[in-house]
This record gives sequence, structure tokens and C-alpha cells, in this order.
Amino acid sequence: HFKKMFSFITDVSISEYVRRRRLTLAAFDLQKSDIKVIDCAIKYGYDSPVSFTRAFQSCHGIVPSRVRDEGVSLKAFPRITFQLTLKGEVEMNYRIESVKAFKVHGVEFIVKNTNEENFTSIPEFWDTNYANGTVKRLEQITLNNPVKNLCNVNAIMCYEMTDKDTFPYMIGLVDFSGDSVVPSDLKTVDVNAYTWAIFRTENHKPSETVEKIQALWKRIFPEWFPNSGYEHAEGPDMELYFMLDDNLSYSEVWIPVVRK
Repeated sequence: HFKKMFSFITDVSISEYVRRRRLTLAAFDLQKSDIKVIDCAIKYGYDSPVSFTRAFQSCHGIVPSRVRDEGVSLKAFPRITFQLTLKGEVEMNYRIESVKAFKVHGVEFIVKNTNEENFTSIPEFWDTNYANGTVKRLEQITLNNPVKNLCNVNAIMCYEMTDKDTFPYMIGLVDFSGDSVVPSDLKTVDVNAYTWAIFRTENHKPSETVEKIQALWKRIFPEWFPNSGYEHAEGPDMELYFMLDDNLSYSEVWIPVVRK
């Protein structure tokens, strides 16, 4: 969960941050010393000069052997420091709620959490499933446990272990009864009983959903968790979307928590 929290706060994955810092320091070493490219590659964790050169050029736009050329332009990624700021001018709407086990049924996508790909690949996944009719199909499925104003199609993530720098993301139906009949081709995720910290956006236009929920995510970890008395439990996170009668909507972020 540290990797996910780091990404939410900084807008960059921890692996990408480490990669950028290594290549920044490698450029400094090559500029200020007589270190050979192959030795620099080994120093900063690359298996070969070829892989180092490829990564270096991707980051800086030039090959390592040109670093000492006069007038060469390089990129430096500063060391990130965190400063805890307690903000009170904007309230956060949240509640703590224990919910029994339930199921989520939907379509899955394995998200890469490197090079900030998740910030583009998830919206693209939604666009694809709107275009191919999957979202409309999910919207038409009847669940046994209708929750007032809750849209049929929601999102759940990080519900299973995947490879390094990836996490699973599902567009799906949140089946709180756990016994709804759904098409067999949908993937089913069993969500255990948890205590959830549930954060709510203000009411907004449906077109503002992405903007509002991303802004909420960015506040939860630095502003709420440090003094809440809770910590993130091992379990999935969810986004639930609600539509009100006056053509306004709101969203909720569900995060499983345990007391410290």
C-alpha cells in the first residue's frame, strides 16, 4: 500500500521515481568524473551498458557518451521531500462503516503503475468499455440489492496480488447481497468483511466525476490518515458512483482500514 500511497501523493510511481533519481545521479557522475559508461551502468543497477544507454537516452534525450559535450542539455529530477501540512479550511466528508462480505462482478484490466501509465490507461479502459458496449451491458443487469442512487457500474482495484508495478482494476457491479445472478463470462471478486473509511465528494455534474474523485484521492492519504487513528488494511479499494434526481452526482472512495 506504500507504493499506492506514494503514487497518489506524487503523481508518479515509486519505481519511476527511483529510476529518474538514478539516471539523474548517473548524469552527475558522468559529468563531474572520468567514470566509464559501463562502470556507471553497474553502479546504478543496470545489467549492461546497452540497457543503461537505452534508459539514459529515454530520460535525458542523449546517450551517456555525450554527457561531457559542451552545451548538452540534461534533466535533473530533484529528491522528493514530504512535508505534512494539516489543512482545515476544506472539510472532508467521511464515515467509518463495517460491511459484511460481498461480491463484485465485472471486466478486469491489469494496470501498469510505471511511467504514470495508470493515469492514462484507466480512463482509456473506461473509454474502450463504453465504446464496445460493455458498460451499457453492465448497466442493464439487475442486482438483488439495489442501493438508493448507486449506479450499477463502479470500480474496484488492488483486490489481488499481481506482478511488481502492476495492480488489478475492475469495472463492475457491486453485489452487496452476494447472491445476484450475473452472466458467467464476468469475473467475480469475493470481497471480505472489512471496516471501511468511506469518503464522499460534494455533489457535482456527472462530467466532473473524474476531476472530483482524483482530487479526493489526493487528499485522503496526506490529510486524513496521519491523525485518523487508522491505517490502510490489506484489501481492495473501491470507487462508487451515485446519481441524484436533479441530474447531479457524487462519488465515494472506499478504503479498508484497521485501528493503529
